Amino acid sequence: MTPQAAFEDLNRIAGIAPLGTPSFPGPESVVPSPFRLATASAAALGFAAAAAAEIWRFRGGERQSIEVDLQAAAASLASWSLTRRNGESLTPGSQGPTTGFYQCADGRWLYLKGCFPHLAARTLDLLNAQDTRQAVMEGVAKWNAQALEDALAFMQLCGAMVRSEKDWRGSVPARVVGAPIVLRKIGAAPPLRLPDSQSPLEALHVLDLTRVIAGPAATRILASHGAEVLTLRADRLPTIEAYDLDLSVGKRFCQLDLEKPSDAETLRRLARGADLFIDSYRPGALAGLGFSPAALAHIAPGMICVSISAYGSEGPWAGRRGFEEVVQAATGLAAEHGAFRAARAKRRDALPEVLPVQVCDYVTGYLAAAGAMAALIRRIREGGSWLVQVSLAATAMWLQSLGRIDAASVPERWNPRNGLDAYLGSCETKVGRFELLGPVVRMSKTPPLMGAPPDQADAPRWVSAHEGTHAAEIQSA
Repeated sequence: MTPQAAFEDLNRIAGIAPLGTPSFPGPESVVPSPFRLATASAAALGFAAAAAAEIWRFRGGERQSIEVDLQAAAASLASWSLTRRNGESLTPGSQGPTTGFYQCADGRWLYLKGCFPHLAARTLDLLNAQDTRQAVMEGVAKWNAQALEDALAFMQLCGAMVRSEKDWRGSVPARVVGAPIVLRKIGAAPPLRLPDSQSPLEALHVLDLTRVIAGPAATRILASHGAEVLTLRADRLPTIEAYDLDLSVGKRFCQLDLEKPSDAETLRRLARGADLFIDSYRPGALAGLGFSPAALAHIAPGMICVSISAYGSEGPWAGRRGFEEVVQAATGLAAEHGAFRAARAKRRDALPEVLPVQVCDYVTGYLAAAGAMAALIRRIREGGSWLVQVSLAATAMWLQSLGRIDAASVPERWNPRNGLDAYLGSCETKVGRFELLGPVVRMSKTPPLMGAPPDQADAPRWVSAHEGTHAAEIQSA
């Protein structure tokens, strides 16, 4: 499938009127993998940009041209690796023995993901293993793969058995995952009236309750189109600095712990002045704290809620933890990529391997941003409160649906930095000088903004004078 066709596919799935198709210059075969990674990234980014352009037209703007270079779109899937602080590369840190592929007693492979201390400790307890790769290997080898996958899920840990695409698509969890973007009206509200502006999302407020790639990638795009994004962080929730620094560009952040009643009340106050509420908690987790989509639509009529999950909001896997590599293992991406690499190297044993970029995370983030802006278009046209749902598994399945690149055309190696000088930017902050990959979308009238990573926590408040006027508009519209 070409990037243009993939773009049109997303437009049909989102169910909004056809948007102007961007141009997609450059080669489709960029990353050493047969999957159409550049195509998926560029189509999702292009759809988000086209939706932003349509919103700007409602705000007094005019039609504009959009371009997404395929090489730059592919590089955005590894954007953290391009970030430099004071001239030095960032690293996510070592993963440890509880992360990686391991073979089980029945010969099948399973991917463990114990990337945070609490996950690692509890995974070692389940395996009755010491914190060494040899001990974990021996612990996993005592289990059948299906039994270990089920035990990990029961213990609310993270891991998945390696499946083929055929096996995954034949499973119950796959059949209920849903489309790559799901939009659903969840409440009544008058149509949104926005004043003329210089950028598509100017003066719109976004509450960002996400961490580690997919969610932050979504809100970075929204910030680049002019939205005021306020990210909520809590010291007790672990994260990864390299990803935070790369994907927090253009945002503010504050410290709130929703397990504290006073902080939960502060979030309710913020929500009353918000237009979008984006979270990457497991489905249902925030409902117990009073922040379900229905509750938010009641607090702020017209609210657009965006839910990012690993396996969707329904079905037997809805509540499971998931990360990029785990979803790749479960959905067949890792098995196929490993088989491709083995065939290219003329190896007999085709061991599973993760793709060279975090395509499920980043593209899911791009689709979340696109879905959020598609919902804004629906709100402008017809009113209502809206729920947008995306998941890493749905993104993996959409990527598989795009077809494959001929093996002879797949490059042997790839340096994402090559040829990207025009897309790199730099900024000074209190915590150092940063070089970062800026927006890779080119828009002729409203070019996306670069911004800088926030260097300190801010007060939990909106900076733009929007909360009061927004509430008044809802009442009078």
